[in-house]
Amino acid sequence: MTEPKTITSLQNPLVKKVLALKEKSRERKKTGLFVIEGLRELQLAVKGGYPIETLLVCTEIAGTQDIKGLRTPMIQITKGVYEKLAYRGGTEGILALAQSKTHDLNHLEFGKNPLILVAESPEKPGNLGALLRTADAANIDAVLVADPKSDLYNPNVIRSSVGCLFTTQVGLGSSAEIIEFLKNKDIAIFSAALSASQNYVDVDFKKPTAIVVGTESTGLTQQWLAHSHQNIIIPMQGEIDSMNVSVSAAILIFEAKRQRGF
Repeated sequence: MTEPKTITSLQNPLVKKVLALKEKSRERKKTGLFVIEGLRELQLAVKGGYPIETLLVCTEIAGTQDIKGLRTPMIQITKGVYEKLAYRGGTEGILALAQSKTHDLNHLEFGKNPLILVAESPEKPGNLGALLRTADAANIDAVLVADPKSDLYNPNVIRSSVGCLFTTQVGLGSSAEIIEFLKNKDIAIFSAALSASQNYVDVDFKKPTAIVVGTESTGLTQQWLAHSHQNIIIPMQGEIDSMNVSVSAAILIFEAKRQRGF
């Protein structure tokens, strides 16, 4: 059996390619590739049907037994190369280049009674990742990102989602496109807002439902409020009038799941 190739130089073209994909959204969009770091994230990506193009393993950190079962040829990298490429400390010495998926709304598949989370213009990759993690925890049908400001394959999104980007259906589009999509499928829109709102525990989420959350700084735009079936609110008991968007989304989603008997 041929020993896998080992990369030792930071000037290697593949090393430069990985760095460009990690750091530049433009490069990810141009090539259709992105970087996965960590064994759990890699396993979830494979389970989610993401084609793996290149597998980079630092055997000084990771044992080869960790990546058994993956058919992608392995390229070994030294610890110095790995530390240059790794986005965070404490990972298992495993990196991969994977092909991104299409996130066209028309490619989404739902059952008869979907529960969907819509996030309008999430500003921080970490917040988007946390929303995806919440979506996976509740096993909802999809996350739709309206007017996205963060690249879905930003390393911060993958890291903060703990790989849940790969376990959840994600659709991308403008607010107008997503509103039309939801209306065409008779999915009721419930917008988290401060004005003209009903307490979330008094709302019926048992029918096909889209829970819509906005940014922490400005909330939802008028476009969503104008098309809302009902605005909903989580009553605050302290001095502030809002919470982190992923926390709010989790409260609303799990209330919907409770009503549906989980």
